[in-house]
Amino acid sequence: MKKILFLLLVFKTFWMFSQEKFSKEISFINDNDLYVSAIRDRYYTNGMFLSYRYLSKIKKKSLEKRIFQWQIGHKMYTPNRSNVTSINEHDRPFAGYLYGSFAISNVYKTNKIFATSFDIGVIGKNAFAKEIQDFIHKLYGFKLGTGWEYQIKNAIGINFGTEYISFIGKDSSGMYDISWVNTANLGTVFTDVSTGFYGRIGFKPLQKLANSIAFKTNLNDENTSDDREIESFLFIKPTVRYAFYDATIQGSFLNPGSPVTKELIPLVFNIEIGMKFTANRFHFGYIFNYNTSKSEGLRYTYGNKFGTIAVHYLLH
Repeated sequence: MKKILFLLLVFKTFWMFSQEKFSKEISFINDNDLYVSAIRDRYYTNGMFLSYRYLSKIKKKSLEKRIFQWQIGHKMYTPNRSNVTSINEHDRPFAGYLYGSFAISNVYKTNKIFATSFDIGVIGKNAFAKEIQDFIHKLYGFKLGTGWEYQIKNAIGINFGTEYISFIGKDSSGMYDISWVNTANLGTVFTDVSTGFYGRIGFKPLQKLANSIAFKTNLNDENTSDDREIESFLFIKPTVRYAFYDATIQGSFLNPGSPVTKELIPLVFNIEIGMKFTANRFHFGYIFNYNTSKSEGLRYTYGNKFGTIAVHYLLH
């Protein structure tokens, strides 16, 4: 009898949390090659993103919801290893990008999402990538990096981004679905376009595009028709990207003359494989990321791998 009462209490707790509405969220996401290998430390080696998202109070007939996001982000890049004393051994430039951004996601009743973003920041020494890497390496007991004196020169970063997602379909059980995903970036740091698919396999019936942690649309208030629901699923996201410009590889056209620059490989294949799940007000994610080589002359030409760990917390 005690076991039955305990199970009923657990079920009631999860049910209460699933029926609540949360209109705000804070999150921290960290990319690092350490999450896929204890010895890998190269190319895109670390990313940190602190975000605050909230639901708009303004409602439109065509929209399920509109979500705003503020974010502080940092990206770090190194050659094939973080200790490169000779400039001739730099197969990719050291580079850092520190920025702040604002984004708006319009979630339509037609199972589509259109998002726009604007970020402003800096690449080069003023992005403090060396200092952040030193802190991380000291934290884990790794050798400090050398060669940062040859990093991409300081330059302002201004970028505009768009994202378009369209739901394609699901099976009759609601446990499998697929969506079409597209992005475009234009600016002084990154200019590229990409397209691909986002497929989910649920451990329980999947939530719709307009109310899922998969698409960052899980915020609700008294004006939305949805409640917060329990989610748990695996996903795969293959995409193809065509890059026109990348200042972390080529150097900035606003401040040319960086000591090390490389030529782009424009066409890049990316794949993300991961899991996301909710736990009360939290939801978590782990992602394995792989991309083919992004620049010419790399020592390791079979692509780059890194992991992503994400923690999100809902607020009223």
